[in-house]
Amino acid sequence: MNIANLKKVTVAPKEKIAKPLNGKSRTFKKITVSSEIVYFAAIILLSLAVSLLTAANFGISMIVAPAYLFSLKSGFLTFGQAEYIIQAGLFVIFCLVMKKFKPVYLSSFITCLIYGAILDLWRCIPLFNPKVTAPGSMGLPLRIAMFIIGMLLTSFSVSLFYKTYLYPQVYDFFVKGVTEKYNLKLSVLKTCFDLFCLAASTVMSFVFFKKFVGIYWGTLVMTVFNGTLIGFFGNLTSRVFNIKPAFKNFALKFNIK
Repeated sequence: MNIANLKKVTVAPKEKIAKPLNGKSRTFKKITVSSEIVYFAAIILLSLAVSLLTAANFGISMIVAPAYLFSLKSGFLTFGQAEYIIQAGLFVIFCLVMKKFKPVYLSSFITCLIYGAILDLWRCIPLFNPKVTAPGSMGLPLRIAMFIIGMLLTSFSVSLFYKTYLYPQVYDFFVKGVTEKYNLKLSVLKTCFDLFCLAASTVMSFVFFKKFVGIYWGTLVMTVFNGTLIGFFGNLTSRVFNIKPAFKNFALKFNIK
């Protein structure tokens, strides 16, 4: 699927960014894109990022590490299927923290289902399929490139989720919902959430395998910088794009509070 073909962009007539150039003012217009397109692009990019990081084997994202470890331990669950179980448990915790349940919250789990299915599809590609290409078996330059691209894509795709009214998968929905309800700083809460996931993954790794599996130095790097990178990409996206829902009345139903 080509993401570029999914995007239908139009130019917003009134939104402008002015920058001085040789004493003169140059006017730039933001690009308007629908929230729905951004939502699906985020899912595709995030699942690709996870596939890249898993194959590079320098350490996967602390967010998806619990599901990855669970799938390895089970021996029969795919990575995507393990995500369904882990995120279902997190969804229950989210409702307890929010002190309420709204049926529309369940759409975050629908996102999880779509994400998990696309993740398993990516992992059918020989380069990402552990049964065909063992994680970390490629050349070092390729692994480094895959890790860097995967880390950047992870942060970028999550920042896109925060720009659309449609709920992201439960991990990011948890951060988004709690941030909005309690007026917290997104980047700070995201970093704290990542640290918690890192701790949980470390415990699971030693309980299941008595050693580090899937959690290496790359996981620590992403834990430290993921929140900051998400904030950076979020600000960059806001300066370039004007993201608006194509279905405004439908979007009103997704008020988290």
